[in-house]
Amino acid sequence: MEPLTVAALYQFAPFADPAALRPPLLALCQEQGIKGTLLLAGEGINGTIAGPAQGIAAVLDHVRALPHCAGLDVKYSTAATMPFARMKVRLKREIVTMGVEGIDPLASVGTYVEPQDWNALIADPDTIVIDTRNDYEVAVGTFAGAIDPHTRSFREFPAWFRGQREALLGQGRTPKVAMFCTGGIRCEKSTAFLKSEGVEQVYHLKGGILNYLEHVPEAESLWQGECFVFDERVAIGHGLAPGSHVLCGPCGRPVDAAGQQSPRYRPGVSCPACHQDGDQ
Repeated sequence: MEPLTVAALYQFAPFADPAALRPPLLALCQEQGIKGTLLLAGEGINGTIAGPAQGIAAVLDHVRALPHCAGLDVKYSTAATMPFARMKVRLKREIVTMGVEGIDPLASVGTYVEPQDWNALIADPDTIVIDTRNDYEVAVGTFAGAIDPHTRSFREFPAWFRGQREALLGQGRTPKVAMFCTGGIRCEKSTAFLKSEGVEQVYHLKGGILNYLEHVPEAESLWQGECFVFDERVAIGHGLAPGSHVLCGPCGRPVDAAGQQSPRYRPGVSCPACHQDGDQ
């Protein structure tokens, strides 16, 4: 049996009526045996889907035919079994929720950096490297030397940056700020946000961590650990190979190999992160 194709996709695009796009898109996904989640909003489309290669191709052709979506950003990987339980197409206010009005990546965004050029940028001592993902994602893996904002959701990022701006950029410094996320979409907004805050030298990893792990050999990589993904694979490594993490059912946090050996890890009951004395 051939492995299933997994496609992580996004496109910022001005959709006048995203609700009208939902029924035909959902019907096509169901017809092609595709599962996963797609988000539609007035600012575009975002999501991850999985299924037979031919079905994924049909859905992506449909999306690329939508207004302003010909340049759809897609990252591919594979899965031995279906990583999603069902197909959902949801209407949202934002395709990635930051909660700051007026942030438009189509109008202003940071400089894209190809995976092959990323190492040199983040190794530069004049570069500040920021992981824009949430704390539980960072705990699974990140780039060496990256700053962890310890956010629980992307909504917290703007307040974190404003609170840390003086420490990061104060004292007359004009460093380069390089940011990264899983597939690139959060950085579209985080770099647009920093530009709106008056930061000039802003960069982001094109295609995100997934693109880096796919194209940069492990021997040359500055990535440490695995990359958390939002499906039943939990995490992936270099070459987009399946990782070693599992999800804790009760709290939904990733559990690494060491955590799975802990007496506090009881499948379906608890993990080291959510364990309580009474669970022993």
